[in-house]
Amino acid sequence: MRLKGAWTAIVTPFLPDMSVDWDGLEKNVEFQISQGIDGLVPTGTTGESPTLDWDEHNGVIDRVMALCKGRCGILAGTGSNSTQEAIESTRHAVASGAEAVLMIDCYYNGPSSQELRDEYYAVIAEQFPETVVVPYVLPGRTGTALAAEDLALLAARFPNVCAVKEATGDLERMALTRKLVGDEFSIMSGDDDITFKMMTDPSIRANGVISVASNVAPAAVRKMVDLAAKGDIEGAKTVMEAIAPLLGTVTVRVDNPRRMPSGETLIVNDRYRNPLPIKTLMAGLGMPSGMCRRPLGRMTRAGVEVVRAAARCVWESNPEVLAPIGEFFKVDVGARIADDEVWAALETHV
Repeated sequence: MRLKGAWTAIVTPFLPDMSVDWDGLEKNVEFQISQGIDGLVPTGTTGESPTLDWDEHNGVIDRVMALCKGRCGILAGTGSNSTQEAIESTRHAVASGAEAVLMIDCYYNGPSSQELRDEYYAVIAEQFPETVVVPYVLPGRTGTALAAEDLALLAARFPNVCAVKEATGDLERMALTRKLVGDEFSIMSGDDDITFKMMTDPSIRANGVISVASNVAPAAVRKMVDLAAKGDIEGAKTVMEAIAPLLGTVTVRVDNPRRMPSGETLIVNDRYRNPLPIKTLMAGLGMPSGMCRRPLGRMTRAGVEVVRAAARCVWESNPEVLAPIGEFFKVDVGARIADDEVWAALETHV
């Protein structure tokens, strides 16, 4: 299995009581397949894996596997900060039919790169030799990172370690990775806003993206990736510019006021992180999403307006990007973007 193309890190939709919206998940999967996505990644960070219990976690993988079998690729999120938990999760995914698993660096525990290599990734790769094991390097959320050198050593020892999801934002590291692992190894972007750069930089030559924005614009993200892979840089750039407002909302930063006990108002810069902005956007556009499980909550009006403004910009300039949502989910995208009540319902009231 060669990991390449456009893959969606699919959200886990929730009902108002915060249970998993299984019907909504099925609809979102069918939407992705209808738009030609290359593959789906259930139970990743975007799928809120930290707040799913293991029955839910395994159930999401099982459901997506059953829906997608033979129709698109599946990269099941099975990583943990516990190697034993990762083994158990990977075993379940493989039994369910997964050919590949995505494993995030061990968060909170803070293992060194050497420990990540030997006590985590190597253990999984050795126990599941027929399964592609994809390290997911995301230091901004894990507090640790598998070094490019240790990734190369893993790839040399285990043929099934043949891809990485790169979410460091460090282009020099990515270039070093490519130098160390060669051209047969897949580097997948984990940051929507630099996918174009990663794919067109001759020192990186990324093979595709595991995207958040493709939850709402799968066809457009795939088109950008396909054009870049074919060497049509100008064509890929045109598509990238059309969807750029969406790519910039994976994380939303806004200044919010705090009314202190003294009566003084102070300003705090709040950083609303994935998947809150994308789920807010999906809910606003009429797609199954629900809100995020605690401790994630809702954005303030300022945050919601950032997401809404991005949708409005794309709809007014390149409506074909969001039009498939209206056609598939039977909603009026333009009317929803213009409806103040739709977006007010998604705000936190503090």
